[in-house]
Amino acid sequence: MPPPRTRGTALRQRLAELRGPDVPAKALDARALAALAANPGCARRAVLDGAGVNKAALASALGSPSAFGQSQFALTRGNAFEAKVKADGGAELLRLVHEKLDRTAEPPTEARVPDLTASGPRGRTARTELELREAVAHPGAWTLLDHPMLALDVAGSPAFLEPDAVVVHPDGSWTVVEIKSFPLLDGSADPAKVGAAARQAAVYVLALEELAARLGTEPEGRAGVEGSSTIVPSTPAEAPRRRSAQDRCAEPEAGDDGASARSPEASSTAPRVRHRILLVCPRDFSNLPAASAVDIRKQRAVTARQLARLTRIEDIAEELPEGTCFSPELPADELTAAVESVPATYAPECLSTCELAFHCRTRSRDEGAVTSLGRPARAELGGLATVEEVLAAARGETGDPSDPAVAALRRAAALRREALEAACR
Repeated sequence: MPPPRTRGTALRQRLAELRGPDVPAKALDARALAALAANPGCARRAVLDGAGVNKAALASALGSPSAFGQSQFALTRGNAFEAKVKADGGAELLRLVHEKLDRTAEPPTEARVPDLTASGPRGRTARTELELREAVAHPGAWTLLDHPMLALDVAGSPAFLEPDAVVVHPDGSWTVVEIKSFPLLDGSADPAKVGAAARQAAVYVLALEELAARLGTEPEGRAGVEGSSTIVPSTPAEAPRRRSAQDRCAEPEAGDDGASARSPEASSTAPRVRHRILLVCPRDFSNLPAASAVDIRKQRAVTARQLARLTRIEDIAEELPEGTCFSPELPADELTAAVESVPATYAPECLSTCELAFHCRTRSRDEGAVTSLGRPARAELGGLATVEEVLAAARGETGDPSDPAVAALRRAAALRREALEAACR
């Protein structure tokens, strides 16, 4: 008789059924996780990402292929630049970390670069945790983790994340490094691209904070904060009593050097997750690396708050009809019905972050949903959910005149009529 399935095993089995038989899971990376956190009300994206569905293949099967993603040329250029930055044991990268974030430390004349090779994402995550523990246990030297693997719980499902690098400073603190191929022109870069990199790095910081908590320490933003105390568990049994990083999302952070203060009891053992990350980009139009320290406290707090709002994936999966499957091999009508069984929250911003955006936009326009006009318009219209309701309210056919949104629409309609009448005279 087979052993009963645990809750975690049952969820993994359910997600595999949603993905389809013999369909490999697509890993949820930090870029996708940041986009998911930016639209936490979209149950469709949450369950598809949680199940590891390849949304690009799904969009093509639905007849709405996506143009989302990086070109092969951009990927090749980015990989070549990253290899240049990390050459010679990461000497240039560590020099930039020292110059931009930690000038008080000894210059990184040599550094420890451990091998993080392991079998599967769980093995690599365990290897990363082991090396971070080792680096913290022996402070005084620089350590560079090249493409470590981190784990983060997202709505009840684990996500495995791979930052470009994590640097352990001589004092034991941790810094996330993001290497991008867009240029720094005269010391500044495209604000939109920097913002996207900051949101992506915030996901890595959250994962590192959870790892720091598992190691029995307080991550940055908690220790040394007024009204709080740092408690380092003395036994493994006390560790589960700590709160997760997402529960600490709105806590203030301290420290001008990019790392929070620590209590005297934890000063010798607690690693700090720095809230300033290092963004490395090509200088001007060359291939020489330049760097900038980016404070991601705001992005971290917003991302953590949004992730905490996500409905648990298992709750969404339980409400789906029996036999629901998102395999691209299914007939188009069955696949469309399966996708439409999960509610979506479309906004124009999805066009740059989600492979299913064209499909969802078409459905949103067919339904006349005001969300297709953008989140600001949706917020201004209050309880008016469709374009037809908005037009009817503006014409005075429906709606409560005391509703500010209805009153504003009728006033705008009256001004439009006056302008048209004046133009016809």
